[in-house]
Amino acid sequence: MKFFIDTANLNDIAEAQALGVLDGVTTNPSLMAKEGITGAENILAHYQKICDLVDGDVSAEVISTDFEGMVSEGEKLAALHPQIVVKLPLIADGIKACKYFSDKGIRTNVTLVFSAGQALLAAKAGATYVSPFIGRLDDISTDGLNLIAEIRQIYDNYAFDTQILAASVRHTMHVIDCAKLGSDVMTGPLSSIKGLLKHPLTDIGLAKFLEDYKKGNQ
Repeated sequence: MKFFIDTANLNDIAEAQALGVLDGVTTNPSLMAKEGITGAENILAHYQKICDLVDGDVSAEVISTDFEGMVSEGEKLAALHPQIVVKLPLIADGIKACKYFSDKGIRTNVTLVFSAGQALLAAKAGATYVSPFIGRLDDISTDGLNLIAEIRQIYDNYAFDTQILAASVRHTMHVIDCAKLGSDVMTGPLSSIKGLLKHPLTDIGLAKFLEDYKKGNQ
């Protein structure tokens, strides 16, 4: 399972990279705005900084909602750095743009996926990644993890190459559950990755080891 971090914060990205388990980064306009990154040139420059920090894929989202606009933006993003994956919304023109980029060998991440049918369309259009938003489904009392299971079954049935990128991951158990269900990738905040380190018995055991060492090595 690949670990992506869902942020535009360079410090969080650097910390995850230093941990040695980071496989990529996902961003969106909301995350850029949260970091105060505004204006087309500043956003492109920020993507470049992210690519300089990590070794893996960096999803960069288009703002346009029409086919021509998505193609124009996406081509500029793809040309920015080899690690860039063009992120497209799952709307009709987004699927058209996904097919366009797929035919040209440009990698894509189709986002804002909330149903198995949407994920099937993205795979048919040749998406590199599909991003089901499990946390947002949980927010409206719908089982987000069940969507991961449905997409996994469909993709396995037909041997689609599209990778399931579990998005809107909120906490560590989301990560564990997505791993159990066979999600190819998860993307979430730094806390969801670092949370995997935590267990009280680890802390107790380490404290005991150090205590015993000190007794015999004063």
